[in-house]
Amino acid sequence: MTSRKQLKAQVRARMAKTGERYTTALAHLTGATPVGGWTLRGGTDPDAAGVTTMLAARGITGLTEALVFGIGGGIGAGYILWEFKQHNSRHVTLGFCNSWQYVTRRTEKALDRLGVEHEWHRSGNKAAQTWLTGHLDAGNAVMVWPDRYQIGYWDLPEEFDGHGGHPVVAYAAAGDQVYLDDRNLVPFTVAREDLDRANARVGTWKNQALVITDSDRAIDVEAAVREGLRDVVEHLSQKSDSFSLPAWRKWAKMMTDTKAAKAWPKVFADGQGLDGALRGVREGVDGRYGVTGGNLRPLFADFLDEAGHSGLAPRWREIAEMWHALGGMTEFADMGKQLSELHEAETDAIARLKAVVD
Repeated sequence: MTSRKQLKAQVRARMAKTGERYTTALAHLTGATPVGGWTLRGGTDPDAAGVTTMLAARGITGLTEALVFGIGGGIGAGYILWEFKQHNSRHVTLGFCNSWQYVTRRTEKALDRLGVEHEWHRSGNKAAQTWLTGHLDAGNAVMVWPDRYQIGYWDLPEEFDGHGGHPVVAYAAAGDQVYLDDRNLVPFTVAREDLDRANARVGTWKNQALVITDSDRAIDVEAAVREGLRDVVEHLSQKSDSFSLPAWRKWAKMMTDTKAAKAWPKVFADGQGLDGALRGVREGVDGRYGVTGGNLRPLFADFLDEAGHSGLAPRWREIAEMWHALGGMTEFADMGKQLSELHEAETDAIARLKAVVD
């Protein structure tokens, strides 16, 4: 029998060989049987990819992941360095999507802008489990927000227990197994008890779930796109140094500052946790290994292409490569310089977008 550690090693080896995402490589190795009536489309951003596939399953077409991503507000910016004394660990939290600090906000914005009817559900464990069972039995896909540690297949260390997670779509059940769409291209399942436990783990969005109730009708994509474009410009023109573009400038300063409490030379003076923090940065900016799609700038460029602003898209693809370059750096000074350049580049790119949106 393959242990979890052995399976993880096999998944990583397949990723290195094929270039697949973690969930796709995992699904190939575990080999679940396909379920009729659901099309696995893959994707980059868990929120936008999940909503797009759910809409398509309800006969609401004409949308792509990139369009849904942009309609929900597109990209964002955010940086926080957490210190956990209990585990003597430090974690870097990066926000690359609009309203990243609010779990369901951009999904709700996208559906509202598209005028799609939907239902949110939150309740105690027993009621939530009954509700989920009822929808799966009725053939309705449900978006849920499980804790990544408790769901199991990301194989995270215990220190990540309760840190939350991104949305996945539960679209069918077979016995005690549930089929999940987490941007995988071949089917895989998790035990229902694991899913229920993971859904209930984080108090702030315990048992949060979404089902789309609309079906088979046309939508005004152009109007929704305009709202999304205005949103991303407004969001990234704010002055917040935690939740908008100034976050990159603050982070750049923290790479070389020696006095601030959260400065990297001070926080990592003893070397403890540095490897994990650098790994967190690398995985956070990389679209293949990153849990939530990496820096998301290529997806935003695709949105601009599809929204009729293709002249602005190449710059965001260049910026995406600048983020990937940051993921390969280990020297604080080099990282600080790169982050300063990223702040300038994104500030300028948003100003150019604002000029054509206004």
